[in-house]
Amino acid sequence: MDHFPKKLRDKLSERAENNCLRELTISHIPIDFSSNDYLGFAKDTHIFEGASALLAEKNYKVNGATGSRLLSGNNLLYEVLENKLASFHDCSAALVFNSGYDANLGVFGSIPQRGDVILYDELIHASIRDGLAMSNAKAYKFNHNDLSDVYRLLNSTRSNSNYGEVYIITESVFSMDGDSPDIKAFVEFCKDHSCRLIVDEAHAVGVLGSSGVGLLQELGLHQEVFARIVTFGKAMGCHGAAVLGSTTLKQYLVNFARSFIYTTGMPPHSLATIQMSYHELSHTTNLDGLKENITYFREQLALQGLNFIESNSAIQCCVISGNDRVKAIALQLHKKGFDVKPIMSPTVKEGQERLRFCLHAYNTKTEIAEVLRLLAIFI
Repeated sequence: MDHFPKKLRDKLSERAENNCLRELTISHIPIDFSSNDYLGFAKDTHIFEGASALLAEKNYKVNGATGSRLLSGNNLLYEVLENKLASFHDCSAALVFNSGYDANLGVFGSIPQRGDVILYDELIHASIRDGLAMSNAKAYKFNHNDLSDVYRLLNSTRSNSNYGEVYIITESVFSMDGDSPDIKAFVEFCKDHSCRLIVDEAHAVGVLGSSGVGLLQELGLHQEVFARIVTFGKAMGCHGAAVLGSTTLKQYLVNFARSFIYTTGMPPHSLATIQMSYHELSHTTNLDGLKENITYFREQLALQGLNFIESNSAIQCCVISGNDRVKAIALQLHKKGFDVKPIMSPTVKEGQERLRFCLHAYNTKTEIAEVLRLLAIFI
């Protein structure tokens, strides 16, 4: 007898009927246009061997952290890494979290207080939304990348004289569109209206700016924001995340971020891998190759007459409405050897389903031209 609750079985059935039931698969498709491994670091043997050599040099012959960082899980590798991150990203302090999800839960679940106001882009990542759900502050979404809507919401919330801090939340590269806000305008807006800006740079680090420092540093605006979140599971090819900001911000998160306090620390090998990934980032030529491929991809779109969302990042998206249709086209590309993932509702709004192409330094010009030639035929 199946004792699984009927309400939950009904939810699964509804997903299946809408052709959007999620399942775990192992991809054997040879040509990668789906992973976040933009620079190829996840498969880089120099990083893998360098991390092992670093642990051997420091005589770290352990497999796990043994506890939370506030108990037994902290070690010298954390201190070295966080100092390196602060130097590379030109900030006062960095605090490493186990993942980007944990970092966003920690930041947004602990910083905004009762009486504060949060204004967030309607397309922010699910992890930020989950963090906001843990907060006691009032949160309002604004239209995607629309500062005029931010202004409207700000005036509305400040009509109440009892408002506290106002936090504005956005991303430097949005994961489902690949586009970017006018960061300079957002920074100026926050300065003019006494708001605190927090930017998630998950898909910008390792991709944008000199040596992959991210969009804010590329524009010289990184000192003007309250906090940045950088993650290591995309271009850096490993795992984990860090919050960048002031020393006081770091101290606050160590004391109040629940996703930091109540979890086992990262194993030493993960910390060594992050350190070696940043070492590789400082002198790799893969970043130049990635930027060339992004430019070439956009050129081929024009050649094939394909209409994609405007993006200068490694994420390029073609909106194809309907779960059935976008899934069918992805399957056709799979059969030709190209791993391109359909992004379906409810992950995106109904009618905004899309094929998401993730570009990499290791994609060849031939692969890019061919996959877009096929797409033009299939749609």
